[in-house]
Amino acid sequence: MRKKILIGFLLFFALVWVWNSSLFASTENNQTRLLAHRGVHQTFSQENLENDTCTAEHIYPVTHGFIENTIPSMRAAFAAGADVVELDVHLTADKQFAVYHDWRVDCRTNGTGVTEELDMAYLKSLDVGYGYTADQGETYPLRRTGIGLMPTLREVFETFPEGRFLINFKSGRAEEGEALAVLLNANPEWRDLVFGVYGGEVPTRRALELVGDLKGYDQNSVFSCLGQYMGMGWTGMVPGACENQLLVVPGNLGWALWGWPNRFTQRMAEAGSMVIVLGPYSGGGFSSGIDREEHVALVPENFDGYVWTSRIEVMGKSLVQQ
Repeated sequence: MRKKILIGFLLFFALVWVWNSSLFASTENNQTRLLAHRGVHQTFSQENLENDTCTAEHIYPVTHGFIENTIPSMRAAFAAGADVVELDVHLTADKQFAVYHDWRVDCRTNGTGVTEELDMAYLKSLDVGYGYTADQGETYPLRRTGIGLMPTLREVFETFPEGRFLINFKSGRAEEGEALAVLLNANPEWRDLVFGVYGGEVPTRRALELVGDLKGYDQNSVFSCLGQYMGMGWTGMVPGACENQLLVVPGNLGWALWGWPNRFTQRMAEAGSMVIVLGPYSGGGFSSGIDREEHVALVPENFDGYVWTSRIEVMGKSLVQQ
């Protein structure tokens, strides 16, 4: 009897393994695509960062003149092979979307104030390269190169009619999601330019409610989907929390997902979702991209999804050829 029970268990686990194995998943039409975080920009160490750290004061030595979230940086990212460019937005005092990362302008620019409380004319007057230094303030190599370079989201769409963008809401205001919906409904030709939205939970979910077929994610939606999937994915079933989503997965944690990588991405695709691989996660509140050669191994072979990188100009060719 014990022998039969043991054989039964072994057979059951063998069937579960086969059902979730990527060995038998088709990869014929798989395509690895690249997502450039903030375009081509000045990168910085991820160590010892806090939410209010002025990262412009911690950049690596400058090797190019591009500044994040600007038209030139986006153009360079597309030229380097990006399929999608990630950008950050704030709804300004005069109800325009400024493409800029920080909550305040004091760190990177020669201005002062909370970004969303300023009007676009003032933001356009600033030098967005003003605060960058790699040597604790001894030199500022990008000063005077970023005057007038903070774009509006409208300008981005007008400049790149064939581009695709992942929009990061920097606030927690529902108004931002509503304003994006108004912008896209008034300009339906721009709808296909928006790959997805993420960031603040309230504006993200409001945009998803108001814009048909729009995909996105926030921290809670990702945890809900992946947590439920780890519990039931062995059956091949995909929980409702994973449907019609963008799903971000740190490359070093993919092994924990049933069917990773190809069976997993196929199941998510059938549920209307797309998968984005991030760099290794090691705790804390920050996620990295696939930014170094040693990270390339974290991207599965024949991966059918998007790869997030903050160094598209360096990593683009390696990631396409891997």
